[in-house]
Amino acid sequence: MLNIIQLNRNIRTIRRYRQISRILFKYGFDHILEYLNIPSRLARGRRLFRQQEAKIATLSPAERMRLVLEELGPTFIKLGQILSTRPDVIPRQFVNEFAKLQDMVPAFSIDDVRSQVRHELHGEIEELFSSFDIEPIAAASIAQVHRATMLTGENVVVKIRRPNIEEQVETDIDALFWLAQLIERHIANKEVYEPVALVREFARTIRREMDFTREGHTIEKIAANFTGDPTMYFPKVYWNASSRGILTLEFIDGIKVSEHEALANVGMDLQEIARRGANAIIKMVLEDGFFHGDPHPGNVFIMPGNVICLLDYGMVGRLDEQLKNYLLDVLVAIIRKDVDEVIDLLLQSGDIADTLNTRHLRRDISEFIDSYYEIPLREIEVGRMFSEFIEVATTHQIKFQADLMLLSKTLITVEGMGRELDPGFDMVEYLRPFIEKAIKARISPRNIEAFFKENLKPYLKLARTIPRDVRNFLARVNRNNFKIDLEHRGLDRLIAELDKSINRLSSSLIIAALIVGSSIVMQIDKGPKLMGFPLFAFMGYSIAGMIGFLWLIAIIRSGRL
Repeated sequence: MLNIIQLNRNIRTIRRYRQISRILFKYGFDHILEYLNIPSRLARGRRLFRQQEAKIATLSPAERMRLVLEELGPTFIKLGQILSTRPDVIPRQFVNEFAKLQDMVPAFSIDDVRSQVRHELHGEIEELFSSFDIEPIAAASIAQVHRATMLTGENVVVKIRRPNIEEQVETDIDALFWLAQLIERHIANKEVYEPVALVREFARTIRREMDFTREGHTIEKIAANFTGDPTMYFPKVYWNASSRGILTLEFIDGIKVSEHEALANVGMDLQEIARRGANAIIKMVLEDGFFHGDPHPGNVFIMPGNVICLLDYGMVGRLDEQLKNYLLDVLVAIIRKDVDEVIDLLLQSGDIADTLNTRHLRRDISEFIDSYYEIPLREIEVGRMFSEFIEVATTHQIKFQADLMLLSKTLITVEGMGRELDPGFDMVEYLRPFIEKAIKARISPRNIEAFFKENLKPYLKLARTIPRDVRNFLARVNRNNFKIDLEHRGLDRLIAELDKSINRLSSSLIIAALIVGSSIVMQIDKGPKLMGFPLFAFMGYSIAGMIGFLWLIAIIRSGRL
């Protein structure tokens, strides 16, 4: 049974390979397939798209790749949205273009909705809700949302996962792993970009996003961090009508933060909303280490009393204590315009390339700091400044954790909303009390004691294990059981090229042998003949000519004539 399931999955994956290759051809990325040595038969049919080539040629590579992701569907749209937060992995023009990816798709039918409710909640819609709107209020690639009323009278929204989306996503993940492995085989700096690791992280993220119970627990966790704070509100989770594929939440009757005129008409204070939003996101980052990763205007509702309610917790960021402290030090050093401290922090990050040129890094960081030198603090956009800092560092192949990339995008979004609500919005001013509080907490006696205890543990453990490790090492040497494993890197492409060269040399020898042998047979006036020539000699020349012609075509197509 398991073998049959795996076979079906492999068949679906092969079909997906062909579809990916075809769409890459369609949008003019056939050179990528050729570079990755993907067989042309997987992408046959390019002639069908000749009419579109003139139109496609006017688009930039980033625009064309966005269209590729949109046509490939939900999984690849999600991948593009995540890559839009990773300027350390893809060029800036692709980051900007992928940020435009829209996650809106046609809604699925009410029959499928009923089937999903029956499967996930083990009951009919009429048994679980007193009313249920047939038409969804939103439809995205993974789920769609319906308004409903609980049997107890509460107004709710029901988020329902698309039928068979898990199967489709798993097929796409298999295809992405295949592409990532091909890329690792053919790119020079695979240690920097780590495509397989990137796909593995993406697979973990999208699988978590499809499990709606995680989103429900995330809402409750962030709500608990704001207990007693009247400026923030979080929707209630109805666990009796929720599962891995369905999430039922309290309906929020508010106004989108982007609807400024509507907010002003009902007496809302736009400046107060900006202040509360900034304080909330900074608290999430610097105090809680757990923040909403997608606070765009469509996910921010304002309720009476200038109360802010965040929706859609599918994407969140996490910062542990070490990462929070690192972020804090970097922000302080940049705001103080301390070049030496910034460079020291980068060098301490540990994720740096062996080829790092510290002189060039110092020059670029100095230029980055100088660009903000004459700008008053109140005019500095912290999110954009942090994003530019990351971009400078990544040009020197210094890697940052994905959560820091997500944070830079979050800060840019929050600052943008803040400045639209309040032209005098100053993120640095809101950051200052949190930074001062965090620094004071760091130098408190309790934290200093905890710091020394935590940092002494590894050394104490090392002191305990050194005698045993030395004894084991010497015992292995004495028994001639000491091995050193060496790994050759970067030789796969060389071996592949050597194989090609050897194959061509072998073919050349075969062709030469056929020509020489046929010439000898041509001198013998015996045996069957064709048009007056010995048949075997004629066959030898023909085979040699055909092999030679095919090899000539292959060499011309490879561009190495």
